[in-house]
Amino acid sequence: MLTTAVGDYPKIPNRPRPAKLRAALNRFDRGQISEEELRRIEDEVTVEVIEEQAQAGLDILTDGHVRWEDEQTYITRKLQGTSVNGLVRYFDNNTYFRQPVVEGAIAWSEPITVSDYRFAAGHSPRPVKAVLTGPYTLARLSQNQFYASLEECAMAYAEALHQEALALQEADATLIQINEPAILKHKEDWPILSAAVERVVRDIRVETALHICFGDLDGLYPQALELPCDILGLDFVTGAKNFEVLKRGEFTKKLGLGLVDARNTKLESVDYLVEKTRQVAEVVPLDRIHLSPNCGLDFLPREVAYAKLERMVEAARQAKEVI
Repeated sequence: MLTTAVGDYPKIPNRPRPAKLRAALNRFDRGQISEEELRRIEDEVTVEVIEEQAQAGLDILTDGHVRWEDEQTYITRKLQGTSVNGLVRYFDNNTYFRQPVVEGAIAWSEPITVSDYRFAAGHSPRPVKAVLTGPYTLARLSQNQFYASLEECAMAYAEALHQEALALQEADATLIQINEPAILKHKEDWPILSAAVERVVRDIRVETALHICFGDLDGLYPQALELPCDILGLDFVTGAKNFEVLKRGEFTKKLGLGLVDARNTKLESVDYLVEKTRQVAEVVPLDRIHLSPNCGLDFLPREVAYAKLERMVEAARQAKEVI
C-alpha cells in the first residue's frame, strides 16, 4: 500500500512562519516586484510543500499546485478559445474560483504544466505525479458561449488535455492523474465523462489515475471500472456509501482510497484510519491501494494538513502490519 496526496497543498503556513507567497502576490499586483521575482518565490514555496509531504512520509508526492490560482483557471488561462471571468462559488463550498469562459474553439498550443512537473520532480526525494483537472469538470464549470452542447465542450477540453498528457509523458512523468470533482453532482453525465477521459488518456503509455470526489459512486459502479485508467480514486468521506458500493463487483483496478477529510480540521485517529482501511482491504488487496485524502488539502491550515498526512502515513504502516 502506498500513500499519496490528491493535488493541491496549503500555500500559506501558519504564523509565525511568513506567508511569502501571499505577500509576493500582493506586491506583484501593485507592481512592486517583477514576474521573475514572483516565480522565484513560487519555486521556493513549491520546494517547501514538496519537502513537507516527504517529511510526512508520503510515497508519491505532488507539486502542491502552488502556482495555481484554482483548479480551473491555471489550465484554461493557457488554452486558446478561453478567457477568465469573475468569481463564482465552487460547488457547495465557501470558496470561489474565476469561471472560465469558452469564447471560441478550445485548442492547446504549448505545455501548461510540464515545467512545473519537471521542477517538482527535480526537487523531490520521492516520485512525483502530474495532476490535471479533468475535461468534464472544466466543461461543467465553464461558461460555454461557443459549443452547441456540454458534450462538445468537454470533448474539446479533452483533446487539449490529451496534448498536455502527451507532453507530460514526453517529460518522463510516470503517473498522470485526472481530477473530476464535478461528475458526482451530475451522474447522468457519466457517458460524457467516460468519452472525455478516454480521449485524454488515449496513447498514454504511463500509469494513469482518475480521482472522483464529493460523493459516492452509487449508480455508476461497476461500469466505472470500464474506464481506461489504472487507478480509480474515490472519496470515502463525503461518499461513505462507497464502502458498500465496492462490494457489488470485483474491483479490478488500483484504488485511490480517500479516507482523510481534506475539508475538516478535525484530525482522524490512526485507529480509525486503520479500521476503515481494513474494511476496504476485504475487497481490494493492500498492494492495490493508494491511501490519500479525499480531495485536495488547500482548504486546510498548513499545519493541520501536515498532521493529517502524518497520521495517514502511520495508519498505512500499522495497516500493513495487522491486515
